[in-house]
Amino acid sequence: MIRARRALLACSAVCAALATQPALAQVLVKLGTVAPEGSVWHDALLKMRQRWRAESSGKVELRIYAGGVLGSEDELVRKLQRRVIDAVTLSGAGLPQLDDGFNCLNLPMLFDDPEELDFIRNGLAPSIEARLEKKGFKVLNWSVAGTVHFFARAPVRVPDDLRKQRLWMASGYSEWEKVYKSFGLRIVPLPATDMLTSLQTGLIDAIPAPPLFVLLDRSYQVADHMTDFSWAALLAATVINAQTWGRVPPDLQARLAASSQEIGDGMRDAARKAGDDAVKEMRARGLKLVATTAAERAQWRAELEKGYQTLRGTFCPTELFDAAMRLNAEFSGRQRGAPQR
Repeated sequence: MIRARRALLACSAVCAALATQPALAQVLVKLGTVAPEGSVWHDALLKMRQRWRAESSGKVELRIYAGGVLGSEDELVRKLQRRVIDAVTLSGAGLPQLDDGFNCLNLPMLFDDPEELDFIRNGLAPSIEARLEKKGFKVLNWSVAGTVHFFARAPVRVPDDLRKQRLWMASGYSEWEKVYKSFGLRIVPLPATDMLTSLQTGLIDAIPAPPLFVLLDRSYQVADHMTDFSWAALLAATVINAQTWGRVPPDLQARLAASSQEIGDGMRDAARKAGDDAVKEMRARGLKLVATTAAERAQWRAELEKGYQTLRGTFCPTELFDAAMRLNAEFSGRQRGAPQR
C-alpha cells in the first residue's frame, strides 16, 4: 500500500513536471529590442507574444528582451547575425545595419504626412524584404517609432538657423553623419546616453528626435524649441532569422505572420498618437513650437532636393532611391488631383 502510494506520488510529480515543460514541438524565438518596458512598442510585443501563444497552442513561444538589456540596436543586429538571438524589433536607425535599403525610408523630408509615409513604405517594402530574404532574414511586421523633429536651444526655421547650432547625432552611424555634413551641419556624434548631459553642459545645442523620446528623456527642458515640420520618419520593423522562422510549422506561418503585421499596425497607430500627446504635454510644460511658413519649408526642400542625388547609390541603393522618388511623385500627383472638400 505504501509502495503504491509512493509510486502514485512519483507519477504525479513526473506528470506535473512534464506539464510545465514546453511541448517537444515548441519553437522558442528570442527577440531583442531597445524599446523600454511599459512603452507602446513593448506593449505591442507583449500582445504579439500572447497572439502567437494562443494561435499556435503553445507551439511557438516569443521571449522578449526589452529595454536594451542585450545592448544597443547595433549590438542587437550583431547578435541576430551571429544567431545569439532569433529576432529583433528595431527603429529606422538600426534597420539599415541589416540592409541599406531601409535608408531609402530615412530620406529627410521625403514624407509630408503619415499617409504618404505609408504609401511609399508599402511600395518599397517588397523590394526591401526580398533583399533581406537573400541575407537569411524575414520581415514579420512594419511599424513606426515616431517622426523626427528638431529640438533646439534657439528657434530653427530655415537651414541656416540649424547650421549655427551644434547638432547631436547618435554615434556609430557613419552614413547618417555623411548626410548631415552634406548639408553643411555641425555634427557632434555621441552615444544616446550622453545626449541630455551634453545639452545641459552646452556641448550640443540641438537634437533630431521623436517627441515621445524627448518627453521621456526630458531634454525638451533644455532644447525647448521644437520646429513644427517633420525632418524624417523613424520607422520600425520586426525581423526574424529565416532558419528560426523555418522551424515554425508551415500551417502556422501564415497565421503568425498576419497577426504580427496586425500588431505592427496597432503599434504604428499607438506610436503616432503617443507622439501627438507628447507634444501637447511638453507644450503645457513650456516647450515652444516654432511655426514655419510655406516659404521657409520650401527652403529646406530646395536644399534637400539638391543633396538627394548625392545620396543615390551611396546612402540609398540606386534602384530603391529611384522607386522612392517615383512613389513620392505619384502620391503628390494623387493629392493634387484629389477633389477639394
